[in-house]
Amino acid sequence: MTTVPAAPAVPRRAIVTALVLVVGGLAVIFDSTIMSIALKTLSIDLGVPVSTIQWVTTAYLLALGVAIPVVGWAQARVGGKRLWMIALTIFLIASILCSLAWDAPSLIAFRVLQGIGGGLMMPLMATLAIQQVPGGVGLGRLMAMVSLPAALGPILGPTIGGLILSFADWRWLFWVNVPFCVAGLLLAWRFIPADAPRGKPVLDWVGLVLVSPALVGILYGLSNVSQDGGFARPDVWIPVAVGLVLMTAFVVTQVRRPNGALVDVGLLRRRSVASSSAVLFLSGASLYGAMLLLPLYFQIVRGLDPLGAALMLVPQGVGALLSRTLAGRFTDSIGARFVAIAGFVIMGAATIPFAMADGATNQWWLMAVLLVRGFGMGAVMIPVMSVAFLGLEHDEVPHASIITRLTQQLGGAFGTALLAVVLELATDGATTAADVAAGFVVAFWTAVGFTVVAIGVCFALPARPAPVPASAPPAVAEPA
Repeated sequence: MTTVPAAPAVPRRAIVTALVLVVGGLAVIFDSTIMSIALKTLSIDLGVPVSTIQWVTTAYLLALGVAIPVVGWAQARVGGKRLWMIALTIFLIASILCSLAWDAPSLIAFRVLQGIGGGLMMPLMATLAIQQVPGGVGLGRLMAMVSLPAALGPILGPTIGGLILSFADWRWLFWVNVPFCVAGLLLAWRFIPADAPRGKPVLDWVGLVLVSPALVGILYGLSNVSQDGGFARPDVWIPVAVGLVLMTAFVVTQVRRPNGALVDVGLLRRRSVASSSAVLFLSGASLYGAMLLLPLYFQIVRGLDPLGAALMLVPQGVGALLSRTLAGRFTDSIGARFVAIAGFVIMGAATIPFAMADGATNQWWLMAVLLVRGFGMGAVMIPVMSVAFLGLEHDEVPHASIITRLTQQLGGAFGTALLAVVLELATDGATTAADVAAGFVVAFWTAVGFTVVAIGVCFALPARPAPVPASAPPAVAEPA
């Protein structure tokens, strides 16, 4: 009988670091998922149209994208532990300021500050944990721990947000972050290993001047696609086109100066980094695009309120949570390719029922399907995020973390924009509930198409797990 090879143990210091990072990371994930259902309430309470209050999320997203590329330089300049605590402090202060906002412009401005803190934290979470393991030992299970906030966010974030909006003022949406930030700072100070700055590296100002407006242009343009006109809108194609030109120029400059580059894009020559980035782009499109469709489906087609829609999505988060440990163990023992393909197959198969559903489809059946879909989501993200760091040196890890985070961010923006246009075109002129439901069918089939393409790209992922280096120090087994 064929048995699955045993996965190597994860070092204790890596486990402790990952768990400490999770505490602070929960603040960022909860904040983004809570805000997803708060826009209508904010629009009413602050007396501004939804088109204005939408900038509460758009400005945060843009600031997030601008902050991510400087993480590698900043870590080398001040050290990873210190940078994590600085970023978490920025996020804490910004959260308190958001709760004290007196109008929409002040709230948007404070959200920009929040986005800067969050943008520094997200790639740093993976970097600090992975740098604690020798030669990538136990990357799958380690990534399952580091990305735990991403699984808990969809379960608890919208539900907590709905409860707060039902029984308290919207300002409490931001006070939820404070306990996580304070606890995260105390634990980081006590348990994250200190790492000294690596000299005084010079900031690549040319790269920063190119990549910052490039990301702003692409993300801003894609955020406007959901409005009338879609991709034909001038405020869509012009900033996206300018952003793509600047991004091309950025890549060229980075290739020409590998030693002082803001982001070492030369890592894309590695099969593991390139294939992981490609799959993360497509998974971002599939995952975030469907995250746009599902709440709208439950509210528009099923007639639920925001809290009801959020509760309907809880099984998907539970499924993602259930598959994490299993996906991590199999990634370490049999390799990323087969785990990722299996995850995408499950996720795609569990999306098809929504492409065949209508307003009368049994809701318990849909919740069961979402549980299975979430299981596939969790199984996908662990191997794909882990494989990018196989065989990397200590100083290469921050750059790989930046590259993968940006590709996932851009993929999510692209998938959301494309599915928004598909949904708009499919429901244009719809006069009955059946017509609207039919429009969602088209959009869900498009989401299934993203998944099918991603399965094909997954075959480029490395098939074998990371080898255990002979020099690896003794490690303790992962706790149950």
